[in-house]
Amino acid sequence: MPAPTFKQPVSVLVVIHTPSLQVLLLRRVRPSDFWQSVTGSLEPDETPRQAALREVGEETGIAAQAKQLVDWQRTYQFAIHAEWRARYAQDVTHNTEHVFSLCVPEGQPVRLAPDEHDALLWLPFDEAAARVFSWTNREAILELPSRERRR
Repeated sequence: MPAPTFKQPVSVLVVIHTPSLQVLLLRRVRPSDFWQSVTGSLEPDETPRQAALREVGEETGIAAQAKQLVDWQRTYQFAIHAEWRARYAQDVTHNTEHVFSLCVPEGQPVRLAPDEHDALLWLPFDEAAARVFSWTNREAILELPSRERRR
């Protein structure tokens, strides 16, 4: 019998937004009422940038180009919630998350992955930050205006 395949404790967070700082939030199917930006774990031999582009495509249907994706050169470390620990090797308790952003035009069409998300919202950045579950997602969204001013 093959050994079980565990998720890597390395992931990406991609804050998708418009020029007017409307932020895209996705509602997870499970747990219910869990709003977030695009997230996902790296696959074997995948860089964070590659994972970010893949996750954006899988979760939203947006075909972003690598040059459109802004790498914040920031990582967050956080404890993996107990209900998700079984997805990781037994001794893994923390995850490292790489942060990116992607600016898209107003009215950007979004196609949800129905096995992962069942609703979406475009909200002003401050309202989006108040709605997300994750403290890392909240912090990144709140930093978005200052990052965009510097670009």
